[in-house]
Amino acid sequence: MASLAKRPNGKWRARYRDDAGKEHSRHFDRKVDGQRWLDEVTASQLTGTYVDPRAGLTTFRAYAEQWRKAKPHKPTTQVKAEQHLRVHAYPAFGDKPIARIRRGDVQSWVTGLTKSGMKASTARTTFNTVRAVFRAAVGDRVIAVSPCADVDLPEVPRRKVVPLTVEEVRALADAMPDRYRALVVLGAGTGLRPGELFGLQVRHVDFFKRLLHVEQQVQQTKGGGTRVCEPKTKESVRTVPLPDVVVHALVTHLKAFPADPDGFLFQDPKGGPVVSTRLMDSAWRPARKAAGLPAVTMHQLRHTYASLLIAAGESVKVVSERLGHTNAAMTLNVYSHLLPNSEDKTRRAIDDAFSTKITSDADSVRTDDAR
Repeated sequence: MASLAKRPNGKWRARYRDDAGKEHSRHFDRKVDGQRWLDEVTASQLTGTYVDPRAGLTTFRAYAEQWRKAKPHKPTTQVKAEQHLRVHAYPAFGDKPIARIRRGDVQSWVTGLTKSGMKASTARTTFNTVRAVFRAAVGDRVIAVSPCADVDLPEVPRRKVVPLTVEEVRALADAMPDRYRALVVLGAGTGLRPGELFGLQVRHVDFFKRLLHVEQQVQQTKGGGTRVCEPKTKESVRTVPLPDVVVHALVTHLKAFPADPDGFLFQDPKGGPVVSTRLMDSAWRPARKAAGLPAVTMHQLRHTYASLLIAAGESVKVVSERLGHTNAAMTLNVYSHLLPNSEDKTRRAIDDAFSTKITSDADSVRTDDAR
């Protein structure tokens, strides 16, 4: 119910009640301005875009903390989100009422991040956290629109991934301790992410059908601990064909390091799943140096797998499915430079089409002459 009445002081008081029954009022010098305000409020209530004016007085920090604690983030994402907000967002506009933060404020903040020397990719992920907070505020009707719309973000330099060659993979595997030798072969032969490799249990390997089921991953926690959790995305849950070279490596590994069906394929010397930092320090880096390789990461084994599939002529769709990418566009974005040059293929396709037509016409002329 809305009302508009003239006060003894000559001003017009416009009043209405929101869905919760709270009364809101404003005073205007002119009746037409009061009526316009009531009309706008009524329209927003009818269209579902109404925002309680008092809700926007909540500070960005207060709302963001509420959002962060309620959001079902994975532990690693929780840590990153808390850091993005505490270190970068709160000093800029944490104590401002959330409804008073404008697009220009957010744009200046993003520009400042890059000017301070932050990498473009890090600035973008930090911005994404802040954008998620404002998006939730819009959904909760704390604010009407997000100030993150149309904010210009720094361009991320596109770096070409460099896969290891088969010879380099073999050299690295030979230099690894016995308990991790098959890990290198498995990484290059299936394209699993490091966390997915660490999360594999014996039950995930179907030796009869030569298939590998990716159902979980292992993440490292603070203090050198680990936790088993679901894969990165729903597309990461997948089944990957096992090449003979990988099957042979796994059979050899399990003979030397037996494990129950629920046991991890690769275990830390102290027991339990592999601890990433301990593996890097005790095995990976020494093996890399012994193999005479530059500063390569385990993730480059995944790139090797993708490059071998592409070189063999597998479609982008198949490569995307094997890698557990969200979509084929993501695969193209990462590995497009590894695709065979299509210029000769294009020329050949057109020449073949026209040469067929020319040959057909020539045959037709010869047939007519014979008649």
